[in-house]
Amino acid sequence: MRFAVETHGCRLNQAETDAIVEQLLARGHEAVEVERAQVYVLNSCTITHAADADARAAIRRVRRRNPDARLVITGCYANAAPEQLAAMPELDAVIGNVEKRGPELLDVLQQLGTGPRPRQAGAGALVSVARLTRKTRPELWTRPPATAPQRTRPLLEIQDGCDYQCSFCVVPSVRGRSRSAPPELASAQLATLLRAGAPEVVLTGAHLGSWGRDLRADLRADRVGQGGLAALVATLLREHPGARLRLGSVDPHEVDAPLVELLGRGVDSAGAGLCPHIHLPVQSGDDQILRAMRRAHRVADLEQLIPRLRAAAPGIGLGTDVIVGFPGEDDAAFERTLALFEVTAIPFAHVFVWSPREGTPAATMGDRVSRERAADRSRVLRDRVASNHRAFAQAQLGHERSAVILQHRHRSTGALVALADNYARIFLDGPDRLLGQRVRVRADSRTGDRLSGRLVE
Repeated sequence: MRFAVETHGCRLNQAETDAIVEQLLARGHEAVEVERAQVYVLNSCTITHAADADARAAIRRVRRRNPDARLVITGCYANAAPEQLAAMPELDAVIGNVEKRGPELLDVLQQLGTGPRPRQAGAGALVSVARLTRKTRPELWTRPPATAPQRTRPLLEIQDGCDYQCSFCVVPSVRGRSRSAPPELASAQLATLLRAGAPEVVLTGAHLGSWGRDLRADLRADRVGQGGLAALVATLLREHPGARLRLGSVDPHEVDAPLVELLGRGVDSAGAGLCPHIHLPVQSGDDQILRAMRRAHRVADLEQLIPRLRAAAPGIGLGTDVIVGFPGEDDAAFERTLALFEVTAIPFAHVFVWSPREGTPAATMGDRVSRERAADRSRVLRDRVASNHRAFAQAQLGHERSAVILQHRHRSTGALVALADNYARIFLDGPDRLLGQRVRVRADSRTGDRLSGRLVE
């Protein structure tokens, strides 16, 4: 069977797609471009209505490019709206998040790939979607991680689902309650990636900071999950001393003293350890908006945490997510968010304009912000983040950092791209043999927010 796969959304989706692709290849199937595929799979996102629209557009685009292929959608949008998707004439199957975790998805794809697409009208799409709720805790993803993905830094899923009830978010209803990979499973899967030569592994999940809570709640467990995420990272580094790990998103109030200490230790001369880089999804710089969002942290949590992180790990890379235009965000609330970015100088940020998401409490809130005003706030905040990023880049000049050379050269210049431990990107010249390798680099010059440098022998 010839297949093509596309992924929308978060790193968790990317990790799961990588594993699905590798298992299809192991069954003897061939990955090809869309035009030659017998089966096309979209692993979808549903975090916003725009993400839903992107998925539908992708399905229609692929159908135009390949009228005979069997088209399958899986992932979060499949869980959120299976009936709506099944009504799309372009689709042949709708497979939920639970079903994509076991052999069922692979079997369905294999069956679809063995025959021609039905031509009769109203044939209908196959739908296999287990409904998830905020009270449902499905089994954890245990499929082995991909050892030969297209990305330089493979993703290791150590957690899935979410127990929080943020008023703007649908994740708990499409991924279920939080569940954690037991330490022995995470360690075994990390060992697999290291044997395959991974220069760096990114730990990922829907809510990383909650790792271990469900394990501690299991009365059958004997202290499993104690110490939370920091304890797991420490265990992985102790059992695999040559590993280089990087964290995904962790809520500000969940970054405890042991995790700060691990980030402060950073990586050693060989590039092994925990990278001094963390993403802290703050969402707003106004406490009233945070309460309306049902976020568990407050602005003070971030204001107190960032100096501790920078004291422990000078030069640490800090990122965040922020939503502008949330219901009730007046000019004063936005100014407080802007001021937070001025004070904290966070250099990496995803800035989103809020849009109502059906099925979430925020969708029924009044006191809406106009699209025009929200777009203007987004522009102002993005400009602030860009200024922070230029200052961050300037601070890298003259300093050596441990880095990994990405497997693909920069598209327009052909330069090597070094991703430093603190998430700075440094462009440099060098031979192909360095692709995918750990190196030491030094940033020598800056043009805008782009750094250029050289290898340190």
